[in-house]
Amino acid sequence: MSVAVVLFTSDLRLYDQPVLAAALRRADEVVPLFVRDRGVTEAGFDAPNRLAFLADCLAALDAGLRERGGRLVVRTGDVVEQVCRVVARSGAREVHLAGGVSHYAARREERLRTALGTVRCALHVHDAVITAVPPGHITPAGKDHFAVFTPYLRKWEAAGVRDAAPAPRSVRVPDAVESDPLPSRRAVTGTSPGLAKGGEQEARKRLRAWLADGVEAYEERHDDLPGDATSRLSPHLHFGCLSAAELIHGARRRGGPGADAFVRQLAWRDFHHQVLAARPAASWSDYRPRGDQWRTDGQEIAAWQEGRTGYPVVDAAMRQLRHEGWMHNRGRLLAASFLTKTLYVDWRVGARHFLDLLVDGDIPNNQLNWQWVAGTGTDTRPNRLLNPLVQARRFDPRGDYVRRWVPELAGLAGAAVHQPWTVTGRDRARIDYPDPVVDLAEGRTRFERARGLK
Repeated sequence: MSVAVVLFTSDLRLYDQPVLAAALRRADEVVPLFVRDRGVTEAGFDAPNRLAFLADCLAALDAGLRERGGRLVVRTGDVVEQVCRVVARSGAREVHLAGGVSHYAARREERLRTALGTVRCALHVHDAVITAVPPGHITPAGKDHFAVFTPYLRKWEAAGVRDAAPAPRSVRVPDAVESDPLPSRRAVTGTSPGLAKGGEQEARKRLRAWLADGVEAYEERHDDLPGDATSRLSPHLHFGCLSAAELIHGARRRGGPGADAFVRQLAWRDFHHQVLAARPAASWSDYRPRGDQWRTDGQEIAAWQEGRTGYPVVDAAMRQLRHEGWMHNRGRLLAASFLTKTLYVDWRVGARHFLDLLVDGDIPNNQLNWQWVAGTGTDTRPNRLLNPLVQARRFDPRGDYVRRWVPELAGLAGAAVHQPWTVTGRDRARIDYPDPVVDLAEGRTRFERARGLK
């Protein structure tokens, strides 16, 4: 009996799973393997919210495999060491893996190829599993990646997306390969109270609801903070419970401006992956250095992290993050702009805080979106600064989003909730909410001088 190992990473699904499909075509039996990688722990990326969501994903993947006669094998330790042990135990001659773009993913692939080569086991790395269009598949003339989104989008749309494949009907797993117990969500401490449930079944249920009753209005409502009219599929994309290819095909079948706008967001996701694949140092280094001498005011950073800056729409976004492990995309833009440009604090401080809490804490998208907002990334207007009051009036005009997440301001009527410092006397004394940590005009002037604009 020929055996192949499928090393699951950010592709925890059975539907539209090219890695598993390739292994099943080439071998009689397959070992579906997930390694609780010690390297991820040592790098500080196993945040509680993601660990809990991951436990849901692995439980769902194991359940799906068992319905097909298989099971998930879970190991703990160094990923290369554990893969080699499973190869030796099963007699596998091939290991299949989805390609990644982070420096860690590249190093993992290199180490696996070297180690497996010594035991004459082939490593097959599959593209277009985590993204819709593989990084590096489309490039501008004479360059290794696109640095501007619009020309990338044109090429991306012309490149086409592979067809989504059905889930396998059966998966045969050799009996001899032992597994650690599945991790339990209940065993994870420090999670956000409102953390969503993970796993492929939950993801597919959310996808069906989104395509039936959400995507049509996405173009006009995606920035509506209180309306919460986004898909909330980003955690499921991050863990690979859904494939980007399937989402694109589903949206295009639905059709209309909302579906088109949603597909553009998936193109942005691919765009960031191809940037990081070409420039892996951009995870923590400026993609386009601006000579910034960032401020390091610990009290202001703490106020931002805790949602106590004195600017309600920013604080609402930061409190949503802490409560749900997720934040509305418009809120992410506002929170990031406030930290990097109004407070003039290093984007890496914000990116690290987001990674500590976001269940969809994806390195390419988190880091490069932070750089985009900070003006050190791919934004063609690197010095744009979002005014939180203007943004609040536009995207939370009645203040409902603020009242939901900053309940101490719930008694303020209408748009006044966005400027609680204008309340005077006893009414102000009754509100347990801080004054602004910085004047907006002062923050803008400081930033513009730092960037040599004044």
